[in-house]
Amino acid sequence: MLWSKLFIPTLREVPAEAEVASHQLLLRAGYIRQLSAGIYTFLYLAQRSLKKIQTIVRQEMDAMGAQEISCPALNPAEVWQESGRWDVMGDNLFRFKDRFGRDMCLAMTHEEVITVTARGELRSYKQLPQVWYQLQTKFRDEPRPKSGLLRVREFMMKDSYSFDMDQAGLDAVYDKHYKTYCRIFDRCGLEYTAVDAHSGAMGGSQSHEFMVASDAGEDFVARCPGCGYSANLEKAISIPAAPAADDPAGDLTPEEFPTPGQKTIAELAAFTGLPETSQMKSLVVVADGKPALILVRGDHQLSETKAGAILNDPEFRPARPDEIRQWFGADAGSLGPVAVKDVPIFADRALVGRRNMIAGANKNDAHLRHVTLGEDFQAELHDVRQVVAGDACTRCGAKLEVIKCVEIAHIFKLGYKYSEPMGLRVLNAEGKEVTPIMGSYGIGIGRILSGVIELHHDKDGMILPPSIAPFEVVVTPANNADAAQMDTARAIYEECLGLGIDALLDDRDERPGVKFKDADLIGVPFRVVVGKKLAQGLVELVERKTRTAADVASAEAPRAVLARLGR
Repeated sequence: MLWSKLFIPTLREVPAEAEVASHQLLLRAGYIRQLSAGIYTFLYLAQRSLKKIQTIVRQEMDAMGAQEISCPALNPAEVWQESGRWDVMGDNLFRFKDRFGRDMCLAMTHEEVITVTARGELRSYKQLPQVWYQLQTKFRDEPRPKSGLLRVREFMMKDSYSFDMDQAGLDAVYDKHYKTYCRIFDRCGLEYTAVDAHSGAMGGSQSHEFMVASDAGEDFVARCPGCGYSANLEKAISIPAAPAADDPAGDLTPEEFPTPGQKTIAELAAFTGLPETSQMKSLVVVADGKPALILVRGDHQLSETKAGAILNDPEFRPARPDEIRQWFGADAGSLGPVAVKDVPIFADRALVGRRNMIAGANKNDAHLRHVTLGEDFQAELHDVRQVVAGDACTRCGAKLEVIKCVEIAHIFKLGYKYSEPMGLRVLNAEGKEVTPIMGSYGIGIGRILSGVIELHHDKDGMILPPSIAPFEVVVTPANNADAAQMDTARAIYEECLGLGIDALLDDRDERPGVKFKDADLIGVPFRVVVGKKLAQGLVELVERKTRTAADVASAEAPRAVLARLGR
């Protein structure tokens, strides 16, 4: 390709609307342009990179025996209603009515459609296992689209679905996907971590997220540098740090004391002179229309995901002030578990073994000292707190770190969440109807590109690996007016093409500095510069990643590039 013939609208200034590095560089390098919030046009360079990523994905999915299909993005409401997700997905699902008044949606994932397809075609255990995958555009009505391709309303996803006769079959194909994903990300140049994750609205018994460490992310991962344990903060477990002060000893009776105006845990700690770890934090929530009281240590935060699981209601909400007064006779800030009736109480396990703590008295401006779990009140015990950096790993005892990450992929053991309610049945070897067990596995194609850029960039632009860069090498004559330089550059370019190297010839009539800056900006891994040293039979081979330069004989330049590419 000749640069002069291509549309590569590079920008020198950082666009004001772009906050994270990948968004800034995708705009500056002329890869994408925004049509509306979370909706982008992919220009020539982006298409080349994304197609290379898709090729890697297809190669690895085909190698594991998956079969490529394509499901419709336009779905009738009925299939989503069958699974129950028409209501669960809420405003995230793009919904509309067709000309006949029928409810429709744009699919954000395809568990329902794939189950309907399987229901109409699979009849016998002899047809299983099956693994079907697609590369297809998805739609999600994001409330806050941002960060370029990391949080969008229209996106390309590789999603695959498995059908097996039993748990052992699902376990095997899940493991295959896990290993296949690792190969895909290795080939794309991603450094990633696979973490235990919460399945959310997808459902199922187990899931893993593949995460890339980046300040551009919106997920947090707890990670152990000792044994390698890692989990999404929604699901992570740990041993909490010890309380900042010892509990008072003895079998003491709860004693009320005035706390005028002290509403927060921090205010109460300052007022009493006791640290936040000596306080019980009382949180009133509403699950399935009914109140519940959740207790955590004063310095801990509630994990909404864990709480939703124990309450059997992931959509639970905080109680309103009027509800709290009705159920407890006091306002928030003065609540506690002692003498509470007709409201279930859930306590975090970090409170087990603690004695004589401070809790609200269920009377405004009053608290109780000497409150002990199991003696002064009873509660169901669960892990409901959010892990924090410095907690101890449950496996090896090392201190956990919490890092910000971008989710690149998510795999799920769905179990029977879709196949059972949607009536998918096959005959087993005994001729009996049974329900197949399912898995679901997704990769964000645009997120791979953004994730690589987040990891690999500098002040001058992207540093893309050859496997997904739009071009592997750019051949750059320093002076277009020098016929020898131009002829040599063309010869090197054409020989690179003949060797199977994805090459670009920068034939633009621009200063050398402009050409070099543009090549750095768009992330081409190697640059061959044909300049003044040509009189000595030499050209310069520059590696974008290391910025190292080496003089090579002009006739050997194409094969030198081939060697650097490892081919």
